[in-house]
Amino acid sequence: MTTDQTVQYAPEHTQRLDWATLAPDVFKAMVRLDAAARKGVEPKLLELVKIRASQINHCALCLDMHSKDALAAGESVERIIQLSAWEESEHFYTEKELAALELTEAVTVLTDGFVPDEVYEKAAKHFEEAELAQLIAAITVINAWNRFGVACRRVPGHYQPGQHA
Repeated sequence: MTTDQTVQYAPEHTQRLDWATLAPDVFKAMVRLDAAARKGVEPKLLELVKIRASQINHCALCLDMHSKDALAAGESVERIIQLSAWEESEHFYTEKELAALELTEAVTVLTDGFVPDEVYEKAAKHFEEAELAQLIAAITVINAWNRFGVACRRVPGHYQPGQHA
């Protein structure tokens, strides 16, 4: 016996503000900044960092976007799922990725007003200086995107991989 039940999901929320259209120069500058920040950062690692920052900041649009981009780049579903509990799931990641995730959390949260020396030093062991500078830039940029997404209540679910911002 089969039943034909359609799941009724909650309605999609409405975007508060289309900031990209209303502040096009800022949006274009963010796109250029994002492109500059991603240079020299391995694509899968970049997506893991973007997903983790977006989880912390509760940016649903960025989670949708960067999870899809990570999958398109060949990342595994398992590693994406484990990101929210990466400290308990360290065996899914390399030491370099773990250092990047720890740095992502420190730069994203900034609760104590600084990035702890031990977190920075751990990252510095795994990344050359120029690569570390790019990683910090990428973490900073995704945090800015998250803030635009959350403040303007951008709607997730419609992003297709490779279609940026």
